[in-house]
Amino acid sequence: MRLVPHPSPNCGARRDGAQPDLVVIHYTAMPDAAAALARLSDPAAEVSAHYLIGVEGTVWALVPEEDRAWHAGAGAWGRVTDVNSRSIGIELDNDGDQPFAAAQMAALEGLLAGVLARWRIPPERVIGHADMAPLRKADPGPRFDWRRLARGALSVWPGAAAAGPGHDPAAFAAAARAFGYPDHPPAVLLDAVRRRFRPWARGPGEPADLALIVDLARRFPVDGGAGAA
Repeated sequence: MRLVPHPSPNCGARRDGAQPDLVVIHYTAMPDAAAALARLSDPAAEVSAHYLIGVEGTVWALVPEEDRAWHAGAGAWGRVTDVNSRSIGIELDNDGDQPFAAAQMAALEGLLAGVLARWRIPPERVIGHADMAPLRKADPGPRFDWRRLARGALSVWPGAAAAGPGHDPAAFAAAARAFGYPDHPPAVLLDAVRRRFRPWARGPGEPADLALIVDLARRFPVDGGAGAA
C-alpha cells in the first residue's frame, strides 16, 4: 500500500472529545482521483475525508485520524448522529457505475485493517455512506464488494438464515434499526438494506430481506443492543 501525504485544510477537532468508532466508505463520483483530491482540499468546497484511494491502489492521507474530517453530513448510525466526530472517512475513486479495481480493493483492505486495529473498531461498524444517510446518498453503490470485506473480518455479511413464509414491513424496519439504520419508513430501509446486501433484488419486500436483516440485528446489535427494537 503506497501512502502519500496530501493534507486538506477541511477538518477540525472532534466534538466533545469523541474518538472514531465507525468507518464510512464513499465513492467520489468524480472524473478521476486528481479531481477528487482538488475538491477534498479546496476550502471553498468544505468537504474532505481522512483518505482517498485511487484505482491503482495509491492511498492519499488528507486528514489525520485524530481529527474530524467533513465527509458524512447529516445522517445517523444507531445513537450516533454526529457521524463526522465519530468516524474515519474513506473515499474511493469510482463513479458508482464501474467495478472497483483489484488494486484499489487490496489497498482498502490494508488500510482498513490498520484503522480497525488502531481504534478498536469492530467490523460491523464499517458502513457505507448510504447506510447512514439512505435518503441522500447511494455510495459506495451496488458494485462495491461488501462480501469480500466481510471475508477478511473488515465488515459483516448476513449468514444463511432460513427465510420465513412472508415479509413483515414493521418487523423488517425494527430489525434494520436494531442493526443501526436510521429511523426511516420501511420502504426507505428496504431500499437501503438491499443496496448493500441484495443489490439485484427488485419489487416488494421478500422473506429473504427479512431473514437477512433479522440475522444481522441478532448478531450485531448496534450500540450493544441499547434501545434496539
